[in-house]
Amino acid sequence: MSIAVIIPTYNEKENLPLIVKRLQDLPVNDLSILIIDDNSPDGTGVLADELAARFPNQISVLHRHGKLGLGTAYIAGFKQLIKTGVDYIVQMDADFSHEPEKIVEFLSAAEGFDVVFGSRYIHGGSLDVNWPFWRKALSGFGNFYARTILGMKVKDLTGGFRLWRRETLAAIPLDVVRSNGYVFQVEMAYLASKLGFKIKEVPIYFAERKLGKSKMNLSIQIEAALRVWGLLSRHHKVKPLIK
Repeated sequence: MSIAVIIPTYNEKENLPLIVKRLQDLPVNDLSILIIDDNSPDGTGVLADELAARFPNQISVLHRHGKLGLGTAYIAGFKQLIKTGVDYIVQMDADFSHEPEKIVEFLSAAEGFDVVFGSRYIHGGSLDVNWPFWRKALSGFGNFYARTILGMKVKDLTGGFRLWRRETLAAIPLDVVRSNGYVFQVEMAYLASKLGFKIKEVPIYFAERKLGKSKMNLSIQIEAALRVWGLLSRHHKVKPLIK
């Protein structure tokens, strides 16, 4: 069983070597890491190259010429890895908001499913204990809002910690995905659901980053909420592949 982990980076020089080490320590025999760096001014891309030189059989780096966005980073990574023979493709953040060790649990949960979502909003899942009430409420409402508009049963549409079967991603029309911010996660979940793929949610604890600076702010969350409506018209013709 082979697994490829995609880690998009922008100014993650402090976190990158730490997250790579945690991934390398997982009890998974065939695990590779694809780092996608958006020309980080703090030197993350240079560090990524150094790591790839140390572990050429495990780590590869895709350099992009600027801050082009989360969505296009993942699409580029998906397309690159779909061409390989890897069994599973994981997407996760570099800042330890996602616990690398959960990947082992995702693999166990993947039996009989097409994609596994790390979920903060099912039993056993939670947000950082130090988050203020208003921030937890805003995050929870954002998911409820998206679920209601799109008519989906998945509890965590905005989370970015997921394990996909390669065949599932290969069947999703990635070229029609237009979202490039945090609503990208919603769009991918919506497409997977409309195409009839089986989604399994596994509870996770979402931790606040300890190193580096967060890219999330209120304006980004508001923009994501507004863009959810566009997904209805954009993908209204998508029909299930599996009946």
